[in-house]
Parts: sequence; structure tokens; C-alpha cells
Amino acid sequence: MSDTIDLTTLSVDPAAWTCPAPLRDQSRIVMGHGGGGTLSAELVRHVFAPAFGGDALAQLGDSAALSLGGVRLAFSTDSFVVRPMFFPGGSIGDLAVNGTVNDLAMSGARASYLSCGFILEEGVEMERVARVADALGRAARVAGVEVATGDTKVVEAGHGDGIFINTAGVGLIPDGVDLRPQRVVPGDVVIVSGPIGVHGVAILSVREGLEFGVEIESDCAALGGLVETMLAVTPDLHVLRDPTRGGLAAALNEIATASGTGVVVTEREIPVPQAVAGACAVLGLDPMYVANEGKLVAFVPREHADAVLEAMRAHPLGLESRIIGEAVAVHPGMVVARTGLGGTRVVDMPIGEQLPRIC
Repeated sequence: MSDTIDLTTLSVDPAAWTCPAPLRDQSRIVMGHGGGGTLSAELVRHVFAPAFGGDALAQLGDSAALSLGGVRLAFSTDSFVVRPMFFPGGSIGDLAVNGTVNDLAMSGARASYLSCGFILEEGVEMERVARVADALGRAARVAGVEVATGDTKVVEAGHGDGIFINTAGVGLIPDGVDLRPQRVVPGDVVIVSGPIGVHGVAILSVREGLEFGVEIESDCAALGGLVETMLAVTPDLHVLRDPTRGGLAAALNEIATASGTGVVVTEREIPVPQAVAGACAVLGLDPMYVANEGKLVAFVPREHADAVLEAMRAHPLGLESRIIGEAVAVHPGMVVARTGLGGTRVVDMPIGEQLPRIC
């Protein structure tokens, strides 16, 4: 039997899928609602968006691009509940800075100011709070952003998990920069900035006490400088995304759906570290769905792709950047992967999250 499928006859509708438990009609919140996949999207679309309204919210991007006082700025907020708080390559403090800085960078903005809200559980050790605060401060200085305001709340013992953090940030969008999925057109080249799946596997290894023969460190990093390097080549990048919850698969599906184009990637071109591939094989995970915290995916006009790729590889956070695919006119809204055997498989939007509490 051939593993080649007729892409023109396929459609993706989670409502038509069969599962022992309902996927869409949930009367209570489940962990999957926080996973960055289909359930998250439905929660936003059917509960939050109708309640809040507004054109700015309708963008539903990593950050909102706004006009205020004659300037264009990006505004974003994110909450961090990672477990454990400290992991190889970072901590909840690093994530709280880099996650919001990166969301702003995906709009082309260099973060200027952050707010920081701590929700502390009664009984958490003061030493742990201080360690997280120190890590957050160091990450902010590395990213070149200032924590300008904040808030602290304490909840009763048993009503939290030690430390939760919320950060919000603002930054200016340079003139001529317009990054949004609606600008993607067939022929755009898809570039990923480096190996995928590292953060999620790093979290899992310490959470579950798993040994993979080599320590896997999170790729947690601030991407503002890399984005500036790319925009210096051309401001005419079409869209950027940092593939966090839901991994590369979720980011590509979001872009395909919003742009109305199809996306084709070549599996053998997707950089997956050997340690991540081995861990995922043992655990039954797909690296394309595992979270990252220091990578981006870019859709770039073909005429600029080589120059942008060269600039990315000259930056410390883009040394292993690679072209992995392209946007196409066929199968709009769908992502497919060419396999190493010469076949093709659909890369669906994840329903929930393979690994909860990873950011």
C-alpha cells in the first residue's frame, strides 16, 4: 500500500473526529485548554473573544500591534506556571522575561518595558523567591528590557504551586515592518532558527527524573536581537512565530489557517537533536509538537530567503537555521510533511498538549 495521500481531497475538522471522550463540548476546563492547540483556540474563540470584543484582540497573534500617539507599538502579556521552577538551562524567572520579549519580537518590536506580577503560595521558601527574582532580573538585563512596574499577591497554602508569574511588555515596531500571517503567499520560504523540541524534553527529564544518556538543556533565550538581524536584511518578512506550546506543528497550523495557504515541510530538513529524537522515540512523542523557548519560524519571500538565512546563521541564536519548507496554493489551511520514505503525512493542529506545564 502506498503511503502517498491525495492532499486535494482532505479537510481537517476536529468536530468530525471520533474519540471516547468529547473533544469540543467540555463543561469544565481541562489541561488541554492551556496547551496552545485546538482546545485553547476554541476557548479563546468561543468564550474570551465574544466577551472582550475589539479589533485589536481579533488579531489573535503573539502580541497585538497597536497605534498610539502616532507610533506603532506591540503589546503582549503571558503567564508562567512551569513545573519544576528550575530546570537545565533556565528557570521560571528566565521564561517570564524571554517569553514576553519573544512575543513582542514576533511583531518585529524590540521590548522596552515589562511589568511583572508574582503570585506566591503561602509557605514557599523565601530563598526560592529570591532565586527566581534574581534569574528574572538577569534575563531582563541580557534582553535589554527594564522591569518598570509590578505586583505581588499571596494565596493560601494548597491553593497554588509555589510561584506563578505574569509579565506584560511593550515595544516599538519599526517603520515598514508588518508581520502577520495574512501576508503569507504561496511561494514563501519557511525557515526555522535551529533545533526543535529541546525545551519540552528538558522539562520532562527533570520533572519525571528520566535519564537520556546526556543532559538536555532548555533553549530558553530572548530572540529580539536575532529578529533585528533578520529585519536589517529586509523589513519585508511576512510573519514570525515562536513555536512554544504545541511546538512547530501548532505554529505552522496557526499560520496556514490564518493565511489561507497550505504549508509543505520536508521532515529530513527539520533539525531535531539526536538526544531529543531519542527521548521522543522512547516516550512516544513527536518532536514537531514539543515546545521550544528560544526558536522562531519565519515565512520569508523567496527572493529574500537566502540573504535572511545567511544573516540568521551569523547570529549566535541562529547558527543552525535551516529552510524546511514553503507555503503553497493547494490544500489551504493544512500543513503536510514529506516523509523520508517519499510519502506525505498531514501534520494536524494538536488538540491539547503533549507536555503540560512547560512554560
